[in-house]
Amino acid sequence: MTLVQPSSSRARLPDAPGELFVYGTLQFAVVLEALLGRLPAHTLASAPGWRAAALEGRVYPGLVAAPGNAAAGLLLTDLTDQEWRLLDAFEDDRYDLRKVALSGGDYGLAYLWPDGEVRPEDWDRAEFESLHLQAYTARCARIGPRLAAGEPKGE
Repeated sequence: MTLVQPSSSRARLPDAPGELFVYGTLQFAVVLEALLGRLPAHTLASAPGWRAAALEGRVYPGLVAAPGNAAAGLLLTDLTDQEWRLLDAFEDDRYDLRKVALSGGDYGLAYLWPDGEVRPEDWDRAEFESLHLQAYTARCARIGPRLAAGEPKGE
């Protein structure tokens, strides 16, 4: 179910976005802290019918439909409007923002990967953590303040 139009990132956020399901790099406390300056309240969650797919040439995943699977992640439950805008700019227009059903009957918004560059294997959280997390977190710490100021992500 589409909640918003997947056009410019500022125009696609609903007035009261609610909770965000994260399944990739935003599951790491250090990444959220680098971007937002804090760790939002969260609960463990999973999205049946989806998987966090490895993407060609990228260290982060994309959430893609996958019947019979369930993507593990977190449900961020107390994002401010400013944090939503920052995360929306961080995820940018490559993703579609949609409402997804979560296990236990909950729902959350999630950034879905629309198509292309999807590899057959799932994204490997442990591999990302050991090989890329430190540099990725440093990048997030550099761009977080720019995004918070309404500037483009750059780099």
